[in-house]
Amino acid sequence: MFDDLDQRLIAELRADARLPALTLSRRLGVSRGTIQNRIARLRRDKVILGFTVRLGDAVEGNAIRAVTMIEIRSGDTRSVIAALKRLPEVAALHSTHGRWDLVASLVASDLSALDQALAAIRQVPGVSASETTILMTPV
Repeated sequence: MFDDLDQRLIAELRADARLPALTLSRRLGVSRGTIQNRIARLRRDKVILGFTVRLGDAVEGNAIRAVTMIEIRSGDTRSVIAALKRLPEVAALHSTHGRWDLVASLVASDLSALDQALAAIRQVPGVSASETTILMTPV
């Protein structure tokens, strides 16, 4: 599926998605056109879904982070996922196997905002149960 160049290109973009094609071409030892074509193909094939910004601790240092496990009533999965993706506090959403159907990574500005987000999650039609763990100090 991916060759060595694709893997190295993706690694460079993960580290800094704003690197210019010329810089990428020099680092990877290929032409600028090759880099542009590879990125275009990776986007077209939905390998690269987009580019994002990672904020430093000075901005997000006081954010409250949590992980919420969610159980969904049978048949409601698509509508629940769509509703959860619209909540600004949901930073990531993953399907799982086991007791819980989904795991949501949450980022809130403070405990009150987290509480409101959790209330919104519980009110989504199709959510039958949830359990949240607030993340403390990274180790």
